[in-house]
Amino acid sequence: MGIFTRFKDIVASNISAMLDNAEDPEKLIKLMIREMEDTLIELKSACANTIANQKKTQRFLDDIRDKEGFWAEKAELAVKKGKDNLARQALNEKRRYTQRAESAEMEATELDAIVEQYKDDIQELENKLKSAREKQRRLVQRHIRAKRKKEAHEEIRRADSIEVMQKFEEMENHIERMEAEADLVNYGRHKDLEEEFHALEADDEIEAELNRLKSSQPEKKADTTDV
Repeated sequence: MGIFTRFKDIVASNISAMLDNAEDPEKLIKLMIREMEDTLIELKSACANTIANQKKTQRFLDDIRDKEGFWAEKAELAVKKGKDNLARQALNEKRRYTQRAESAEMEATELDAIVEQYKDDIQELENKLKSAREKQRRLVQRHIRAKRKKEAHEEIRRADSIEVMQKFEEMENHIERMEAEADLVNYGRHKDLEEEFHALEADDEIEAELNRLKSSQPEKKADTTDV
């Protein structure tokens, strides 16, 4: 496939539609970008060669114009000197260079048009390539987001699985057993302390009751019988 055929196919292509219908959009866009880059290199190379020919043709034209002017001056000189034959020969040489100059000018004009067309094509292809790279960047971002979303959903499914829930229950039971054991360690100590306080309170109650009983008893009279 020639460079211009590839260029026309690329420019005429609807990248979005092609990607929408592709089984593997990322792979397709990579191939498209590589094709664009290769075509762009060839276009720039062809343009550079044409510019080189353009400059060469311009130098050739300048040289011919100089020789055309040279023989025009010689013809005028021969006329002034009355040398008509020399004047005719000089004019023949001048005409020969004039014809060559006209041909070179046509070639230079064609080369100018080709260079301008190359520049337009290069600009158009660079714009197309820029658009393709932007689409590639978006595809990569979408792929990354889709991958992360898939991984997140898989993690959620794993977290909801029976095996994971069983492990959580086992861990919860283990913690509850540890808490119960900790409570039992201090249980006997708390019980003894409570009993001591209960004993103190019971002693106070007994003493109070004893005092009430004593206070309720009548006082005994003193014995006045003489011995």
